[in-house]
Amino acid sequence: MSAPNRSILSEQLDQAVTACKGGWEMLRRRGPSQIQFWFIALVVGIAAGFAALFFRKGIETLQAVIYRTDDVQYLHSHAGSLPWYVIVIIPVVGGLVVGLILHNFTPDGRVRSVADVIEGAALKDGRVEQRAGVASALASLITLSSGGSSGREGPVVHLAGVLSTWISNRIAADGITGRDLLGCAVAAAVSASFNAPIAGALFALEVVLRHFAVHAFAPIVIASAAGTVINRLEYGGVTEFALPTASELAFYIELPAFLLLGLLCGAVAVFLMRGIFWADSLANNVQARTKLPRWLRPALAGLLLGAIAVWYPHIIGVGYETTSLALTGQLLLHDAIVFALIKSVAVAITLGGRMGGGVFSPSLMIGGLTGLSFGLIATSVLPQWSGAVAIYALAGMGGVAAAVLGAPISTTLIVFELTGDWQTGLAVMVSVSMSTALASRLVDRSFFLTQLERRGTRLAAGPQAYLLSMFRVSAVMRAADHPRAAPEQQCWDMIRDGTYVDGNATLEAAMPVFDQAGVAFLPVVSLTGEDTPPQLLGTLFHVDALKAYNRALAATAAEEHS
Repeated sequence: MSAPNRSILSEQLDQAVTACKGGWEMLRRRGPSQIQFWFIALVVGIAAGFAALFFRKGIETLQAVIYRTDDVQYLHSHAGSLPWYVIVIIPVVGGLVVGLILHNFTPDGRVRSVADVIEGAALKDGRVEQRAGVASALASLITLSSGGSSGREGPVVHLAGVLSTWISNRIAADGITGRDLLGCAVAAAVSASFNAPIAGALFALEVVLRHFAVHAFAPIVIASAAGTVINRLEYGGVTEFALPTASELAFYIELPAFLLLGLLCGAVAVFLMRGIFWADSLANNVQARTKLPRWLRPALAGLLLGAIAVWYPHIIGVGYETTSLALTGQLLLHDAIVFALIKSVAVAITLGGRMGGGVFSPSLMIGGLTGLSFGLIATSVLPQWSGAVAIYALAGMGGVAAAVLGAPISTTLIVFELTGDWQTGLAVMVSVSMSTALASRLVDRSFFLTQLERRGTRLAAGPQAYLLSMFRVSAVMRAADHPRAAPEQQCWDMIRDGTYVDGNATLEAAMPVFDQAGVAFLPVVSLTGEDTPPQLLGTLFHVDALKAYNRALAATAAEEHS
Protein backbone atom coordinates (compact mmCIF):
# COMPACT_ATOMS: atom_id res chain seq x y z
CA MET A 1 0.00 0.00 0.00
CA SER A 2 1.35 3.44 -0.92
CA ALA A 3 2.12 6.09 1.68
CA PRO A 4 -0.78 8.40 0.63
CA ASN A 5 -3.25 5.50 0.97
CA ARG A 6 -1.92 4.65 4.42
CA SER A 7 -2.23 8.28 5.41
CA ILE A 8 -5.87 8.42 4.27
CA LEU A 9 -6.71 5.16 6.08
CA SER A 10 -5.02 6.37 9.26
CA GLU A 11 -6.92 9.64 9.08
CA GLN A 12 -10.24 7.82 8.64
CA LEU A 13 -9.50 5.56 11.62
CA ASP A 14 -8.66 8.59 13.75
CA GLN A 15 -11.92 10.22 12.73
CA ALA A 16 -13.88 7.05 13.58
CA VAL A 17 -12.25 6.80 17.03
CA THR A 18 -12.94 10.49 17.67
CA ALA A 19 -16.57 10.05 16.62
CA CYS A 20 -16.98 7.06 18.95
CA LYS A 21 -15.47 8.98 21.85
CA GLY A 22 -17.72 11.94 21.10
CA GLY A 23 -20.76 9.70 20.91
CA TRP A 24 -19.89 8.07 24.24
CA GLU A 25 -19.47 11.45 25.94
CA MET A 26 -22.76 12.63 24.42
CA LEU A 27 -24.43 9.46 25.70
CA ARG A 28 -23.06 10.05 29.19
CA ARG A 29 -24.07 13.72 29.30
CA ARG A 30 -27.48 13.68 27.64
CA GLY A 31 -28.57 10.06 27.96
CA PRO A 32 -29.50 7.74 25.09
CA SER A 33 -31.95 8.57 22.33
CA GLN A 34 -34.83 6.18 21.70
CA ILE A 35 -33.00 4.20 19.02
CA GLN A 36 -29.83 4.10 21.10
CA PHE A 37 -31.82 2.93 24.07
CA TRP A 38 -33.28 0.02 22.09
CA PHE A 39 -29.77 -1.12 21.20
CA ILE A 40 -28.75 -0.78 24.85
CA ALA A 41 -31.85 -2.79 25.82
CA LEU A 42 -30.75 -5.51 23.41
CA VAL A 43 -27.27 -5.58 24.97
CA VAL A 44 -28.76 -5.69 28.47
CA GLY A 45 -31.10 -8.49 27.40
CA ILE A 46 -28.25 -10.56 25.99
CA ALA A 47 -26.08 -10.02 29.07
CA ALA A 48 -28.93 -10.86 31.48
CA GLY A 49 -29.89 -13.87 29.39
CA PHE A 50 -26.37 -15.27 29.55
CA ALA A 51 -26.22 -14.56 33.29
CA ALA A 52 -29.44 -16.54 33.81
CA LEU A 53 -28.19 -19.36 31.58
CA PHE A 54 -24.84 -19.60 33.37
CA PHE A 55 -26.60 -19.53 36.74
CA ARG A 56 -28.83 -22.44 35.73
CA LYS A 57 -25.98 -24.41 34.19
CA GLY A 58 -23.89 -23.74 37.28
CA ILE A 59 -26.57 -25.23 39.52
CA GLU A 60 -26.89 -28.31 37.32
CA THR A 61 -23.12 -28.81 37.17
CA LEU A 62 -22.60 -28.43 40.91
CA GLN A 63 -25.55 -30.70 41.71
CA ALA A 64 -24.15 -33.37 39.40
CA VAL A 65 -20.75 -33.16 41.09
CA ILE A 66 -21.96 -32.93 44.68
CA TYR A 67 -24.62 -35.64 44.47
CA ARG A 68 -22.70 -37.71 41.91
CA THR A 69 -25.50 -38.09 39.40
CA ASP A 70 -25.55 -37.93 35.62
CA ASP A 71 -29.11 -36.61 35.38
CA VAL A 72 -30.04 -33.79 37.78
CA GLN A 73 -33.61 -33.84 36.43
CA TYR A 74 -34.13 -36.91 38.61
CA LEU A 75 -32.09 -35.68 41.55
CA HIS A 76 -34.77 -36.54 44.11
CA SER A 77 -34.95 -40.15 43.00
CA HIS A 78 -31.17 -40.43 43.01
CA ALA A 79 -30.81 -38.79 46.44
CA GLY A 80 -33.05 -41.44 47.97
CA SER A 81 -30.36 -44.03 47.20
CA LEU A 82 -27.53 -42.13 48.91
CA PRO A 83 -26.37 -42.82 52.51
CA TRP A 84 -28.25 -40.74 55.07
CA TYR A 85 -25.15 -39.00 56.39
CA VAL A 86 -24.31 -37.74 52.89
CA ILE A 87 -27.79 -36.21 52.57
CA VAL A 88 -27.28 -34.45 55.92
CA ILE A 89 -23.70 -33.29 55.45
CA ILE A 90 -24.15 -31.69 51.99
CA PRO A 91 -26.59 -28.90 53.02
CA VAL A 92 -24.65 -28.25 56.25
CA VAL A 93 -21.41 -27.64 54.35
CA GLY A 94 -23.29 -25.63 51.73
CA GLY A 95 -24.92 -23.52 54.45
CA LEU A 96 -21.55 -22.88 56.08
CA VAL A 97 -20.08 -21.63 52.78
CA VAL A 98 -23.15 -19.47 52.18
CA GLY A 99 -22.88 -17.99 55.67
CA LEU A 100 -19.24 -17.06 55.19
CA ILE A 101 -19.94 -15.44 51.81
CA LEU A 102 -22.83 -13.35 53.13
CA HIS A 103 -20.98 -12.44 56.32
CA ASN A 104 -18.00 -11.07 54.41
CA PHE A 105 -19.66 -9.46 51.41
CA THR A 106 -23.01 -8.11 52.67
CA PRO A 107 -23.54 -5.58 55.47
CA ASP A 108 -26.38 -7.50 57.11
CA GLY A 109 -25.85 -11.15 56.14
CA ARG A 110 -29.04 -11.15 54.07
CA VAL A 111 -29.50 -12.47 50.54
CA ARG A 112 -30.72 -9.91 48.01
CA SER A 113 -33.67 -10.94 45.87
CA VAL A 114 -36.74 -9.69 43.99
CA ALA A 115 -37.92 -7.45 46.83
CA ASP A 116 -34.67 -5.48 46.64
CA VAL A 117 -35.10 -5.08 42.88
CA ILE A 118 -38.62 -3.71 43.40
CA GLU A 119 -37.24 -1.30 46.00
CA GLY A 120 -34.49 -0.24 43.61
CA ALA A 121 -37.02 0.49 40.89
CA ALA A 122 -39.25 2.54 43.18
CA LEU A 123 -36.77 4.40 45.38
CA LYS A 124 -33.28 4.21 43.87
CA ASP A 125 -33.67 5.23 40.21
CA GLY A 126 -33.48 1.63 39.03
CA ARG A 127 -30.30 0.77 40.91
CA VAL A 128 -29.55 -2.17 43.21
CA GLU A 129 -26.60 -3.08 45.41
CA GLN A 130 -23.82 -4.51 43.24
CA ARG A 131 -21.34 -6.04 45.70
CA ALA A 132 -24.06 -7.57 47.87
CA GLY A 133 -25.94 -8.64 44.73
CA VAL A 134 -23.04 -10.63 43.31
CA ALA A 135 -22.43 -12.24 46.71
CA SER A 136 -26.13 -13.11 46.97
CA ALA A 137 -26.12 -14.76 43.55
CA LEU A 138 -23.10 -16.86 44.51
CA ALA A 139 -24.69 -17.79 47.85
CA SER A 140 -27.95 -18.79 46.16
CA LEU A 141 -26.03 -20.83 43.58
CA ILE A 142 -24.43 -22.83 46.38
CA THR A 143 -27.71 -23.12 48.27
CA LEU A 144 -29.59 -24.57 45.31
CA SER A 145 -26.69 -26.89 44.46
CA SER A 146 -26.29 -28.28 47.97
CA GLY A 147 -29.80 -29.17 49.12
CA GLY A 148 -31.45 -25.81 49.76
CA SER A 149 -35.19 -25.79 49.14
CA SER A 150 -35.90 -22.63 47.16
CA GLY A 151 -36.03 -21.33 43.59
CA ARG A 152 -33.60 -19.81 41.13
CA GLU A 153 -35.72 -16.89 39.86
CA GLY A 154 -35.03 -14.57 42.83
CA PRO A 155 -31.22 -14.51 42.60
CA VAL A 156 -31.35 -14.43 38.79
CA VAL A 157 -33.63 -11.37 38.84
CA HIS A 158 -31.32 -9.54 41.25
CA LEU A 159 -28.23 -10.56 39.29
CA ALA A 160 -29.86 -9.05 36.22
CA GLY A 161 -30.46 -5.92 38.26
CA VAL A 162 -26.75 -5.78 39.09
CA LEU A 163 -25.92 -5.84 35.37
CA SER A 164 -28.43 -3.09 34.54
CA THR A 165 -27.15 -0.99 37.47
CA TRP A 166 -23.60 -1.21 36.16
CA ILE A 167 -24.72 -0.04 32.72
CA SER A 168 -26.96 2.71 34.17
CA ASN A 169 -24.01 4.05 36.16
CA ARG A 170 -21.75 3.97 33.10
CA ILE A 171 -24.14 6.08 31.01
CA ALA A 172 -25.33 8.24 33.94
CA ALA A 173 -28.93 7.18 33.33
CA ASP A 174 -31.67 9.22 34.94
CA GLY A 175 -34.47 7.63 36.97
CA ILE A 176 -36.76 6.75 34.08
CA THR A 177 -33.95 5.31 31.94
CA GLY A 178 -32.52 3.41 34.91
CA ARG A 179 -35.88 1.86 35.71
CA ASP A 180 -36.47 0.90 32.10
CA LEU A 181 -33.04 -0.75 31.88
CA LEU A 182 -33.79 -2.61 35.09
CA GLY A 183 -37.05 -3.83 33.57
CA CYS A 184 -35.20 -4.96 30.45
CA ALA A 185 -32.68 -6.96 32.48
CA VAL A 186 -35.37 -8.59 34.62
CA ALA A 187 -37.47 -9.53 31.60
CA ALA A 188 -34.51 -11.13 29.86
CA ALA A 189 -33.47 -13.03 33.00
CA VAL A 190 -36.94 -14.46 33.60
CA SER A 191 -37.34 -15.35 29.93
CA ALA A 192 -33.96 -17.06 29.81
CA SER A 193 -34.66 -18.95 33.04
CA PHE A 194 -38.03 -20.36 32.05
CA ASN A 195 -38.18 -20.08 28.23
CA ALA A 196 -41.17 -17.76 28.73
CA PRO A 197 -40.79 -14.53 26.70
CA ILE A 198 -44.34 -13.23 27.16
CA ALA A 199 -44.39 -13.83 30.90
CA GLY A 200 -40.86 -12.43 31.26
CA ALA A 201 -41.84 -9.11 29.73
CA LEU A 202 -45.05 -8.85 31.73
CA PHE A 203 -43.30 -9.89 34.96
CA ALA A 204 -40.93 -6.95 34.61
CA LEU A 205 -43.82 -4.56 34.02
CA GLU A 206 -46.26 -6.01 36.56
CA VAL A 207 -43.96 -6.91 39.45
CA VAL A 208 -40.79 -4.79 39.17
CA LEU A 209 -41.81 -1.53 37.48
CA ARG A 210 -45.43 -1.93 38.64
CA HIS A 211 -46.83 -0.06 35.65
CA PHE A 212 -47.48 -0.73 31.96
CA ALA A 213 -46.13 2.48 30.40
CA VAL A 214 -45.94 2.35 26.62
CA HIS A 215 -42.42 3.86 26.49
CA ALA A 216 -41.05 0.90 28.47
CA PHE A 217 -42.87 -1.81 26.55
CA ALA A 218 -40.81 -1.96 23.33
CA PRO A 219 -37.31 -2.17 24.93
CA ILE A 220 -38.51 -4.68 27.52
CA VAL A 221 -39.95 -6.91 24.80
CA ILE A 222 -36.68 -6.65 22.84
CA ALA A 223 -34.69 -7.70 25.91
CA SER A 224 -37.14 -10.49 26.74
CA ALA A 225 -36.88 -11.89 23.23
CA ALA A 226 -33.08 -11.80 23.45
CA GLY A 227 -33.15 -13.73 26.72
CA THR A 228 -35.46 -16.35 25.24
CA VAL A 229 -33.22 -16.87 22.21
CA ILE A 230 -30.27 -17.54 24.49
CA ASN A 231 -32.28 -20.13 26.42
CA ARG A 232 -33.42 -21.87 23.25
CA LEU A 233 -29.93 -21.98 21.78
CA GLU A 234 -29.01 -24.18 24.73
CA TYR A 235 -32.23 -26.06 25.57
CA GLY A 236 -34.25 -25.80 22.38
CA GLY A 237 -37.92 -24.82 22.17
CA VAL A 238 -39.18 -27.40 24.65
CA THR A 239 -41.31 -26.47 27.65
CA GLU A 240 -40.17 -26.98 31.25
CA PHE A 241 -42.99 -29.45 31.95
CA ALA A 242 -44.43 -32.02 29.56
CA LEU A 243 -48.12 -32.88 29.95
CA PRO A 244 -48.95 -36.37 28.67
CA THR A 245 -52.27 -35.78 26.91
CA ALA A 246 -54.56 -32.97 25.93
CA SER A 247 -56.54 -31.70 28.90
CA GLU A 248 -60.29 -31.91 29.11
CA LEU A 249 -62.55 -29.51 30.93
CA ALA A 250 -66.32 -29.61 31.32
CA PHE A 251 -66.42 -25.82 31.34
CA TYR A 252 -69.81 -24.86 32.75
CA ILE A 253 -70.26 -27.70 35.22
CA GLU A 254 -66.71 -27.81 36.58
CA LEU A 255 -65.98 -24.08 36.95
CA PRO A 256 -67.38 -23.81 40.53
CA ALA A 257 -64.76 -26.38 41.56
CA PHE A 258 -62.01 -24.13 40.23
CA LEU A 259 -63.46 -21.19 42.16
CA LEU A 260 -63.12 -23.23 45.33
CA LEU A 261 -59.64 -24.35 44.30
CA GLY A 262 -58.65 -20.71 43.87
CA LEU A 263 -59.72 -19.91 47.42
CA LEU A 264 -57.80 -22.93 48.70
CA CYS A 265 -54.72 -21.84 46.75
CA GLY A 266 -54.98 -18.35 48.24
CA ALA A 267 -55.08 -19.83 51.74
CA VAL A 268 -52.12 -22.12 50.98
CA ALA A 269 -50.14 -19.17 49.61
CA VAL A 270 -50.81 -17.14 52.75
CA PHE A 271 -49.79 -20.14 54.88
CA LEU A 272 -46.53 -20.41 52.90
CA MET A 273 -45.73 -16.69 53.12
CA ARG A 274 -46.53 -16.35 56.79
CA GLY A 275 -44.58 -19.52 57.51
CA ILE A 276 -41.50 -17.97 55.89
CA PHE A 277 -41.91 -14.72 57.82
CA TRP A 278 -42.51 -16.60 61.08
CA ALA A 279 -39.39 -18.70 60.51
CA ASP A 280 -37.36 -15.56 59.79
CA SER A 281 -38.60 -13.84 62.96
CA LEU A 282 -38.00 -16.95 65.05
CA ALA A 283 -34.47 -17.33 63.70
CA ASN A 284 -33.78 -13.63 64.40
CA ASN A 285 -34.92 -14.03 68.03
CA VAL A 286 -32.89 -17.20 68.53
CA GLN A 287 -29.84 -15.60 66.97
CA ALA A 288 -30.17 -12.50 69.19
CA ARG A 289 -30.68 -14.48 72.41
CA THR A 290 -27.94 -17.04 71.84
CA LYS A 291 -25.45 -14.58 70.30
CA LEU A 292 -25.13 -17.01 67.40
CA PRO A 293 -22.69 -15.75 64.74
CA ARG A 294 -24.64 -14.79 61.66
CA TRP A 295 -22.34 -16.85 59.42
CA LEU A 296 -23.43 -20.00 61.29
CA ARG A 297 -27.17 -19.45 60.77
CA PRO A 298 -27.36 -20.93 57.22
CA ALA A 299 -25.40 -24.01 58.36
CA LEU A 300 -27.94 -24.74 61.10
CA ALA A 301 -30.72 -24.32 58.56
CA GLY A 302 -28.86 -26.77 56.33
CA LEU A 303 -28.74 -29.27 59.20
CA LEU A 304 -32.53 -29.12 59.56
CA LEU A 305 -32.98 -29.48 55.79
CA GLY A 306 -30.64 -32.46 55.68
CA ALA A 307 -32.58 -34.18 58.46
CA ILE A 308 -35.83 -33.70 56.54
CA ALA A 309 -34.29 -34.74 53.21
CA VAL A 310 -33.26 -38.11 54.65
CA TRP A 311 -36.96 -39.01 54.69
CA TYR A 312 -38.22 -36.64 52.00
CA PRO A 313 -35.57 -35.98 49.32
CA HIS A 314 -38.28 -34.22 47.29
CA ILE A 315 -37.46 -30.97 49.11
CA ILE A 316 -33.97 -30.75 47.60
CA GLY A 317 -33.47 -27.90 45.16
CA VAL A 318 -36.04 -26.41 42.80
CA GLY A 319 -38.32 -29.46 42.85
CA TYR A 320 -39.24 -29.76 39.18
CA GLU A 321 -39.28 -33.57 39.30
CA THR A 322 -42.03 -33.61 41.93
CA THR A 323 -43.87 -30.80 40.14
CA SER A 324 -43.88 -32.87 36.93
CA LEU A 325 -45.27 -35.87 38.84
CA ALA A 326 -48.07 -33.65 40.18
CA LEU A 327 -48.93 -32.25 36.76
CA THR A 328 -49.13 -35.72 35.25
CA GLY A 329 -51.20 -37.09 38.15
CA GLN A 330 -48.63 -39.70 39.19
CA LEU A 331 -48.91 -39.12 42.94
CA LEU A 332 -51.36 -40.50 45.47
CA LEU A 333 -53.53 -38.18 47.55
CA HIS A 334 -51.60 -38.88 50.75
CA ASP A 335 -48.24 -38.24 49.07
CA ALA A 336 -49.42 -35.01 47.45
CA ILE A 337 -50.65 -33.57 50.76
CA VAL A 338 -47.57 -34.64 52.73
CA PHE A 339 -45.14 -33.39 50.07
CA ALA A 340 -46.89 -30.00 49.98
CA LEU A 341 -46.66 -29.61 53.76
CA ILE A 342 -43.04 -30.78 53.95
CA LYS A 343 -42.01 -28.54 51.06
CA SER A 344 -43.61 -25.51 52.77
CA VAL A 345 -41.66 -26.25 55.94
CA ALA A 346 -38.43 -26.72 53.98
CA VAL A 347 -38.87 -23.43 52.11
CA ALA A 348 -39.49 -21.61 55.42
CA ILE A 349 -36.32 -23.12 56.88
CA THR A 350 -34.25 -22.25 53.81
CA LEU A 351 -35.34 -18.63 53.58
CA GLY A 352 -35.67 -18.12 57.32
CA GLY A 353 -32.16 -19.49 57.69
CA ARG A 354 -30.94 -16.98 55.09
CA MET A 355 -29.56 -19.59 52.74
CA GLY A 356 -30.75 -17.84 49.60
CA GLY A 357 -32.96 -18.53 46.61
CA GLY A 358 -36.43 -17.47 45.50
CA VAL A 359 -40.04 -18.45 46.14
CA PHE A 360 -41.46 -18.82 42.64
CA SER A 361 -40.35 -22.37 41.88
CA PRO A 362 -41.36 -23.66 45.34
CA SER A 363 -44.77 -22.02 44.93
CA LEU A 364 -45.18 -23.83 41.59
CA MET A 365 -44.44 -27.16 43.26
CA ILE A 366 -46.68 -26.50 46.27
CA GLY A 367 -49.42 -25.20 43.99
CA GLY A 368 -49.24 -28.24 41.73
CA LEU A 369 -49.46 -30.57 44.75
CA THR A 370 -52.35 -28.55 46.20
CA GLY A 371 -54.25 -28.65 42.92
CA LEU A 372 -53.63 -32.37 42.52
CA SER A 373 -54.89 -33.07 46.05
CA PHE A 374 -58.03 -31.03 45.44
CA GLY A 375 -58.56 -32.65 42.04
CA LEU A 376 -58.23 -36.19 43.37
CA ILE A 377 -60.91 -35.46 45.96
CA ALA A 378 -63.20 -33.54 43.57
CA THR A 379 -63.06 -36.12 40.78
CA SER A 380 -63.72 -38.96 43.21
CA VAL A 381 -66.79 -37.23 44.67
CA LEU A 382 -68.33 -36.30 41.30
CA PRO A 383 -66.58 -38.47 38.68
CA GLN A 384 -69.33 -38.10 36.08
CA TRP A 385 -68.93 -34.30 36.01
CA SER A 386 -65.16 -34.11 36.21
CA GLY A 387 -62.36 -33.68 33.68
CA ALA A 388 -58.74 -34.73 34.00
CA VAL A 389 -57.00 -34.47 37.38
CA ALA A 390 -54.01 -32.78 35.69
CA ILE A 391 -56.17 -29.69 35.04
CA TYR A 392 -56.54 -29.15 38.78
CA ALA A 393 -52.79 -29.48 39.30
CA LEU A 394 -52.18 -26.92 36.55
CA ALA A 395 -54.74 -24.50 37.98
CA GLY A 396 -53.38 -24.99 41.49
CA MET A 397 -49.85 -24.30 40.31
CA GLY A 398 -50.96 -20.98 38.87
CA GLY A 399 -53.15 -20.12 41.84
CA VAL A 400 -50.49 -20.44 44.53
CA ALA A 401 -47.71 -18.88 42.45
CA ALA A 402 -49.85 -15.88 41.46
CA ALA A 403 -50.86 -15.22 45.06
CA VAL A 404 -47.26 -15.43 46.29
CA LEU A 405 -45.89 -13.17 43.56
CA GLY A 406 -48.90 -10.83 43.52
CA ALA A 407 -48.75 -11.08 39.74
CA PRO A 408 -51.90 -12.69 38.30
CA ILE A 409 -51.26 -11.68 34.68
CA SER A 410 -47.64 -12.77 34.27
CA THR A 411 -48.15 -15.88 36.40
CA THR A 412 -51.09 -17.04 34.29
CA LEU A 413 -48.97 -16.65 31.18
CA ILE A 414 -45.88 -18.26 32.65
CA VAL A 415 -47.92 -21.35 33.60
CA PHE A 416 -49.05 -21.63 30.00
CA GLU A 417 -45.51 -21.16 28.67
CA LEU A 418 -44.00 -23.63 31.15
CA THR A 419 -46.46 -26.35 30.14
CA GLY A 420 -47.44 -25.47 26.59
CA ASP A 421 -51.10 -26.17 27.49
CA TRP A 422 -53.24 -23.24 26.31
CA GLN A 423 -56.52 -25.19 26.30
CA THR A 424 -57.23 -24.91 30.02
CA GLY A 425 -56.91 -21.13 30.22
CA LEU A 426 -60.31 -20.57 31.76
CA ALA A 427 -59.63 -22.93 34.66
CA VAL A 428 -56.24 -21.35 35.40
CA MET A 429 -57.63 -17.80 35.15
CA VAL A 430 -60.48 -18.55 37.54
CA SER A 431 -58.15 -20.14 40.07
CA VAL A 432 -55.61 -17.30 39.80
CA SER A 433 -58.22 -14.57 40.19
CA MET A 434 -59.73 -16.08 43.32
CA SER A 435 -56.39 -16.88 44.95
CA THR A 436 -54.92 -13.41 44.41
CA ALA A 437 -58.14 -11.72 45.55
CA LEU A 438 -58.04 -13.64 48.83
CA ALA A 439 -54.29 -13.55 49.51
CA SER A 440 -53.87 -9.84 48.71
CA ARG A 441 -56.22 -9.02 51.59
CA LEU A 442 -54.39 -11.18 54.10
CA VAL A 443 -50.86 -9.96 53.28
CA ASP A 444 -49.50 -6.74 51.78
CA ARG A 445 -50.41 -7.71 48.21
CA SER A 446 -47.51 -10.10 47.65
CA PHE A 447 -44.60 -11.89 49.30
CA PHE A 448 -42.11 -9.29 48.05
CA LEU A 449 -44.10 -6.23 49.10
CA THR A 450 -44.74 -7.78 52.51
CA GLN A 451 -41.00 -8.35 52.86
CA LEU A 452 -40.45 -4.65 52.23
CA GLU A 453 -43.21 -3.65 54.64
CA ARG A 454 -41.51 -5.71 57.35
CA ARG A 455 -38.36 -3.64 56.74
CA GLY A 456 -40.30 -0.39 56.97
CA THR A 457 -40.40 0.29 53.22
CA ARG A 458 -44.00 1.01 52.27
CA LEU A 459 -44.51 0.31 48.59
CA ALA A 460 -47.68 -1.79 48.70
CA ALA A 461 -50.05 1.20 48.87
CA GLY A 462 -48.50 2.88 45.82
CA PRO A 463 -46.51 6.09 45.16
CA GLN A 464 -48.73 8.24 47.33
CA ALA A 465 -47.56 6.22 50.34
CA TYR A 466 -43.81 6.01 49.70
CA LEU A 467 -42.88 9.20 47.83
CA LEU A 468 -42.71 11.24 51.05
CA SER A 469 -39.96 8.94 52.31
CA MET A 470 -37.77 9.92 49.35
CA PHE A 471 -37.35 13.54 50.48
CA ARG A 472 -35.13 14.52 53.38
CA VAL A 473 -36.28 17.49 55.41
CA SER A 474 -32.90 19.18 54.94
CA ALA A 475 -33.40 19.14 51.14
CA VAL A 476 -36.79 20.89 51.26
CA MET A 477 -36.34 23.32 54.18
CA ARG A 478 -35.51 27.01 53.97
CA ALA A 479 -32.10 27.67 55.49
CA ALA A 480 -31.75 29.95 58.50
CA ASP A 481 -30.39 32.77 56.28
CA HIS A 482 -33.17 32.39 53.69
CA PRO A 483 -34.91 35.74 53.09
CA ARG A 484 -38.33 34.11 53.68
CA ALA A 485 -37.33 31.92 56.61
CA ALA A 486 -39.44 31.96 59.77
CA PRO A 487 -38.49 34.33 62.60
CA GLU A 488 -35.65 32.82 64.61
CA GLN A 489 -37.14 33.64 68.02
CA GLN A 490 -40.44 31.99 67.10
CA CYS A 491 -38.52 28.90 66.01
CA TRP A 492 -36.72 28.67 69.36
CA ASP A 493 -40.02 29.04 71.19
CA MET A 494 -41.41 26.10 69.19
CA ILE A 495 -38.27 24.05 69.89
CA ARG A 496 -38.67 24.61 73.64
CA ASP A 497 -42.28 23.39 73.31
CA GLY A 498 -41.07 20.22 71.55
CA THR A 499 -42.45 21.17 68.14
CA TYR A 500 -39.63 20.61 65.65
CA VAL A 501 -38.25 18.07 63.18
CA ASP A 502 -34.82 16.52 62.74
CA GLY A 503 -32.95 17.56 59.62
CA ASN A 504 -32.10 13.92 58.85
CA ALA A 505 -35.77 12.89 58.93
CA THR A 506 -37.91 12.51 55.83
CA LEU A 507 -41.14 14.22 54.89
CA GLU A 508 -42.90 11.00 55.86
CA ALA A 509 -42.01 11.77 59.49
CA ALA A 510 -42.60 15.52 59.20
CA MET A 511 -46.10 15.56 57.69
CA PRO A 512 -47.84 13.99 60.74
CA VAL A 513 -46.21 16.68 62.94
CA PHE A 514 -47.83 19.37 60.80
CA ASP A 515 -51.20 17.70 61.26
CA GLN A 516 -50.81 17.31 65.01
CA ALA A 517 -49.41 20.77 65.72
CA GLY A 518 -51.56 22.67 63.21
CA VAL A 519 -48.71 25.04 62.27
CA ALA A 520 -47.55 26.49 58.97
CA PHE A 521 -43.88 25.67 59.51
CA LEU A 522 -41.58 23.57 61.69
CA PRO A 523 -38.10 24.41 62.94
CA VAL A 524 -35.48 22.05 61.53
CA VAL A 525 -32.76 21.13 64.01
CA SER A 526 -29.62 19.05 64.16
CA LEU A 527 -29.63 16.58 67.05
CA THR A 528 -26.05 15.58 67.78
CA GLY A 529 -26.46 14.02 71.24
CA GLU A 530 -28.43 13.98 74.48
CA ASP A 531 -26.10 16.46 76.26
CA THR A 532 -25.75 18.76 73.26
CA PRO A 533 -28.44 21.41 72.63
CA PRO A 534 -30.15 21.30 69.23
CA GLN A 535 -28.80 23.50 66.49
CA LEU A 536 -31.28 25.42 64.36
CA LEU A 537 -30.72 24.62 60.68
CA GLY A 538 -33.75 26.27 59.11
CA THR A 539 -37.52 25.94 58.77
CA LEU A 540 -39.70 23.49 56.89
CA PHE A 541 -42.85 25.12 55.58
CA HIS A 542 -45.92 22.98 55.06
CA VAL A 543 -46.52 24.51 51.64
CA ASP A 544 -42.95 23.63 50.52
CA ALA A 545 -43.40 20.02 51.63
CA LEU A 546 -46.70 19.77 49.75
CA LYS A 547 -45.17 21.28 46.61
CA ALA A 548 -42.32 18.75 46.64
CA TYR A 549 -44.80 15.91 47.16
CA ASN A 550 -47.07 17.12 44.35
CA ARG A 551 -44.14 17.45 41.94
CA ALA A 552 -43.07 13.89 42.73
CA LEU A 553 -46.62 12.59 42.23
CA ALA A 554 -46.88 14.42 38.91
CA ALA A 555 -43.54 13.03 37.71
CA THR A 556 -44.55 9.49 38.70
CA ALA A 557 -47.91 9.80 36.95
CA ALA A 558 -46.22 11.19 33.83
CA GLU A 559 -43.80 8.25 33.72
CA GLU A 560 -46.51 5.65 34.25
CA HIS A 561 -48.74 7.11 31.53
CA SER A 562 -46.10 7.95 28.93
